Amino acid sequence: MEEKRNKVFGLLGKNISYSFSRGYFAEKFEALGFKKHKYKNFDILEIQDFPSILKNEAHLEGMNVTIPYKEAVIPFLDKLDKTAEKIGAVNTIKFTKRGNLKGYNTDVVGFENSITPLLKKHHKFALILGTGGASKAIAYALKKNKIKYKFVSRNPEGKKEIGYQELTEEIIYKYHIIINCTPIGTSPDIHLSPNIPYQFLSENHLLFDLIYNPKISTFLSKGKEKGASIKNGYEMLELQAEESWRIWNETK
Repeated sequence: MEEKRNKVFGLLGKNISYSFSRGYFAEKFEALGFKKHKYKNFDILEIQDFPSILKNEAHLEGMNVTIPYKEAVIPFLDKLDKTAEKIGAVNTIKFTKRGNLKGYNTDVVGFENSITPLLKKHHKFALILGTGGASKAIAYALKKNKIKYKFVSRNPEGKKEIGYQELTEEIIYKYHIIINCTPIGTSPDIHLSPNIPYQFLSENHLLFDLIYNPKISTFLSKGKEKGASIKNGYEMLELQAEESWRIWNETK
């Protein structure tokens, strides 16, 4: 791929100094010899600050979007990819040649390709901890793979959501996949973990944590103690980053 001009990419989020993306793409650009490519953190206090980035930052080609703006950024976009529209959350923005902003969701690809090798026949029901933008992509991927799910929320709403206090032994016995989509347990608060009854976990369970720092969160560690299969979110991040890169470089 020829590098003809300056290109700026970046991550839109809040309190993102820890970000995986900036380091990942900096290494990628260096490996490719792309000296005119830059990847920046756009750390904003509220989504209303987003237009000022667009106004002041020259050469923008694409962005990743993280907590807490995966849903809030949508009204600022001109168009959504079909998958992102169905999910209702965006984690990738492409700046088109016409100057439009188009939203995509690459979390689906990242999660699906990361968890699929671990799935077994009895993995038919999943609990999704959290109800933010990332959890919507997870739900979409599970539905696509015919896995029934429920969201677990501190403030449950509707039939698809239950509260943490409702997680009985019977529910844990039935729902063999548990996915943490909350930031609970991220460094530096590594001693914390979602409030679920870990004592009911078994070797039939699969625990997936979107957190990657630390490598093994307390959530995963408690699952491992009970013989459960575990996986963190690092590979998912790599896969979704590569899918973002592919989208940004499409000629459409």
